[in-house]
Amino acid sequence: MDTPADTPADVPADAPPPYQSVLEGVGPRLKRLRVKRGLTLAALSETTGISKSTLSRLESGQRRPSLELLLPLAGAYRVPLDDLVGAPEVGDPRVRLTPHELPGGGTFVPLSRTPGPLQAYKMIITDRGSEPDPRTHEGYEWMYVLQGRLRLVLPDHDLVLGPGEVAEFDTRLPHWFSSADGRPVEVLSLFGRQGERMHVRAKPAPKPAGPGGTDRPA
Repeated sequence: MDTPADTPADVPADAPPPYQSVLEGVGPRLKRLRVKRGLTLAALSETTGISKSTLSRLESGQRRPSLELLLPLAGAYRVPLDDLVGAPEVGDPRVRLTPHELPGGGTFVPLSRTPGPLQAYKMIITDRGSEPDPRTHEGYEWMYVLQGRLRLVLPDHDLVLGPGEVAEFDTRLPHWFSSADGRPVEVLSLFGRQGERMHVRAKPAPKPAGPGGTDRPA
């Protein structure tokens, strides 16, 4: 049988179309994601406006994924469309980061690509003046100073942190931070839900002392 005119000579005529394996993997990936999130088809249908039967056929591979179906699902699961589809890498390792304005002065860049209990941010904090204006909100924050000097004001503390220093605090407490010397401060921030705490240990905790006052052997 002759090879179709638009098919390269070194590709078999019965070869699957490009990205066929990617498309075939979308349904199982969608089902795993729904089950992992603990959602029923009915709940997902209510959130996305896509009928239960269409969702079921999509997950089983009986319905071909389309942009009009995948976009609402990506929004419901809060994941990038590329992750939802499982698109192959295109060879560019660069991550496009979008800066946002930081309330009170400065910018922040979300570093976490998917939702989760902890989110990471890179913040550049400017001079917000010398008069603190403490705020509160739900959550727990861990801040690591990368460069510059950060002034952090809490109910019982007024601190200046330098590069390599870390602070963590319950954001339900009134808090405020600014550049300590008028120059921008670069900070890595991990923010968690209420009750989520970040723990960093530089060295193993000492073991309880054994008989005679000496440490017990490891």
